[in-house]
Amino acid sequence: MAFCNRIGSLFRLGISQNASSNGQISMTSVLNAIRYMSSSKLFIGGLSYGTDDQSLKDAFSAFGDVVEARVITDRDTGRSRGFGFVNFTSEESASSALSSMDGQDLDGRNIRVSYATERSQGGGGGGGGGFGGGYRRDSGYGGRGSDEF
Repeated sequence: MAFCNRIGSLFRLGISQNASSNGQISMTSVLNAIRYMSSSKLFIGGLSYGTDDQSLKDAFSAFGDVVEARVITDRDTGRSRGFGFVNFTSEESASSALSSMDGQDLDGRNIRVSYATERSQGGGGGGGGGFGGGYRRDSGYGGRGSDEF
């Protein structure tokens, strides 16, 4: 399933980048999408709230071709959550960026750079409900009467 989601996002990215030029998907964008699948994705933590997608891309483009740089934002406020991802076209570029940028200053903050890992399937799940507890006149402690066991 993650593979299908990745393919879909790659084609959407290719379409959005090429739609303004001619409205069609070129063979180059398809090949770039395939190259992107084998490339590396880096997690960038500790970002300044002032860092945006473009400044993140600018900071990492010195190490190779950046396919996408994205600062993750809060869906309600639109404010940066302080981390992001950078996708390179080659594993060598990603490796070079990781070794050079980890611990370095970006927009006034020391950033942490590591290889990104795919999210595991399944939700995180919330905490348990507030069952039991407290004293009830008709059933004592725990929320159950003695006849419910």
